[in-house]
Amino acid sequence: MALPSTSNPSVSPPSPRVLAALVSMGSLVLGPADLTQGTISNVDTVPTVVDNLYSQGMISSAVLGIYFAPASDSNSGKLTFGGYDPSVITSTVHYTPITDTSSSNLFWGYNQSITYGGKTILPNSAGTVDTGTTLILIATDAFQTYQSATGGVMDNATGLLRITPSQYNNLQTLSFHIGTQTYDLIPNAQIWPRSLNYAIGGSSGSIYLVVNDIGYPSGSGMDFTNGYTFLERYYSIYDTTNARVGFVATRYTNSTSN
Repeated sequence: MALPSTSNPSVSPPSPRVLAALVSMGSLVLGPADLTQGTISNVDTVPTVVDNLYSQGMISSAVLGIYFAPASDSNSGKLTFGGYDPSVITSTVHYTPITDTSSSNLFWGYNQSITYGGKTILPNSAGTVDTGTTLILIATDAFQTYQSATGGVMDNATGLLRITPSQYNNLQTLSFHIGTQTYDLIPNAQIWPRSLNYAIGGSSGSIYLVVNDIGYPSGSGMDFTNGYTFLERYYSIYDTTNARVGFVATRYTNSTSN
């Protein structure tokens, strides 16, 4: 996970400890630890950074909070070890348990359904949230329904759906129903930042959608991945202690800067 940030480190244990660093390249793998099975000889699993901080008493719970701001607004982000940062959220955190469904349960997996304009495009199923995935990926059949509803045309240069300005004006809300809560992506949250079209080989005047095909039909046990473009709009909390994932709105949830 490469996390650009302009924040300063803060507070002493046992309060949540913030790691903030300007990162040009590289990755920080944060679990779950089950993903390390079989990677090192004579060891079952390798503790994550969060696991080690918790076992050493540096944080009081094995929790990680992750904050991103949309690239079009800012290049800031923040990791909070041992809890979450209340200063960047705008409502109450709600949690959902790690799913029992294989293979999503090996990751930060949970159950959700997705609607577009109130119409179900993916029934309740298991998938993951992943800071290392740029786009929002959904099962092929769900993606085809979304493509048909938006009128998007696959752009060979970028590998993304391209829509016209008129189609953008007609985009409906894309809603993620997780546990008892609904997390909406307004039309502007469904498009790639137009100021960064050049970075993906796109043209400056085009509009590209950030929802894409995961590559196989629903029912696989991993029917979606909510990637960075979802996490730019919702703060996420990874609670190893209680085997759950939390989401909450930020001031960027309804940003129209894309």
